[in-house]
Amino acid sequence: MGGRKFILRDCIGWGVALWFIGYLLGFLFFAFVPADAIGWYIMPIGTAITLFVLWKWVQVEAVGNALLLGAVWSAIAIALDYVFILKLLNPPDGYYKLDVYIYYFLTLALPPAVVWFRRRNTMELR
Repeated sequence: MGGRKFILRDCIGWGVALWFIGYLLGFLFFAFVPADAIGWYIMPIGTAITLFVLWKWVQVEAVGNALLLGAVWSAIAIALDYVFILKLLNPPDGYYKLDVYIYYFLTLALPPAVVWFRRRNTMELR
């Protein structure tokens, strides 16, 4: 599947970095947005940043690597959310709502979707 560089840099490195960007955005939006809507504000920004990272810096070619990337990114998001949001911040109204489940799904699905899109566009250019 992927080499050491792919696992360390692309899967773990970018997975933690993207999660941390969303985490920081959550604190930023906390001052301006109702707490129950923060995820809905972060999601489009996080999706755009993730797509940019996938397009510019994490150029996965194989579907298997894309699935692995999405799975690792999802596992990182779930684990870090649990530790640093659910346990540390202990939101009074809970954390797991529709926006969070969509965020986890996008984290899993965007890498293979980008591979599919790239392949489709490459085929059209031929």
